[in-house]
Amino acid sequence: MRRREFMGALGSLAATAVLGSRSGLAQSQGPDPGRVYRLGTFHPVAPMTEATPFGKIIVKVLAQHGYVLGKNLTLDVRSSMGDNAKIPALLQELKAASVDAIILIGYPAAEAAKSIGVPTVGAVGLGDPVATHLIQSEAHPGGNVTGISDVAATLTTKRLSLLKQLAPNLRKVAMIWNKDDLGMTMRYQASAGVAGSIGIEVLAVGVREPDDFKEAFEVMDREKPDGILMVADALTNLNRKRVFEFAAARKLPAIYEYDFIVQDGGLMSYGPDVTESFERATALVAQVFAGAKAADLPFEQPTKYPFAINLKTAKSSAIEIPPTLLALADEVIE
Repeated sequence: MRRREFMGALGSLAATAVLGSRSGLAQSQGPDPGRVYRLGTFHPVAPMTEATPFGKIIVKVLAQHGYVLGKNLTLDVRSSMGDNAKIPALLQELKAASVDAIILIGYPAAEAAKSIGVPTVGAVGLGDPVATHLIQSEAHPGGNVTGISDVAATLTTKRLSLLKQLAPNLRKVAMIWNKDDLGMTMRYQASAGVAGSIGIEVLAVGVREPDDFKEAFEVMDREKPDGILMVADALTNLNRKRVFEFAAARKLPAIYEYDFIVQDGGLMSYGPDVTESFERATALVAQVFAGAKAADLPFEQPTKYPFAINLKTAKSSAIEIPPTLLALADEVIE
């Protein structure tokens, strides 16, 4: 399937949810005069403040809906700094701070937020929320969590296709993922199922902590995959440069899920536009502020899927990018 056709199909899937969101906002009365709205932010790696890229998106979009930082909006910021064991206590702190809503990244945080009852919007990294029992259905979440959904199986088809265009003899792909993250484990399983259905062998390389990457690299040295697909979460993102270095040293083509990973030195990525995901997640927060219930706000799917290539990484890894593949890229980093 061509990239435009793929994106168009996904866009049509998301259209109903997007229109529903816009209509809900149109019917709201905006901020209550004299009220200060409190938004909790949670990032699994680093604090998501108004000065960070994602925080700037949140502040900008909320301002468009009348919620202005320093006037009628405050941010309560938390981060587990890569330690998932801290997540439940940090979210309880946000609840104790009487936040009106939480916007967050990652399945572990969303699962913890589900138990505290505060309206929560997940921007990225939630996996398949129905399969993990985070929600009842995408059309009607039914609890206190909504956000942006995942289309792992469809995206994996495209990612493997791009890898195969780069390496026509691709037969075995190493998939790296966090085994302690249910959302990412199910994303891996969906990806592995797609690979198997098109005749590509999967080398499963699950990790649970930073020390596991050494063993993962030893497994890949023994089994010698033809390429790498890394499933992104806090653990793998924190150790992404180790994956970059391993892949480059062995001239292995690798594909990642988000373009910011390629901007940081990864070879290729194909996945949701994180900026769009945060913009739409923040629009859902605005609806919660206006009185909507997370239970009634459908999960949405991304509509933009940039394909990025880092030519500098390709050259340093002695990997030649075919002109036909380069022509498909939305972003080329030189």
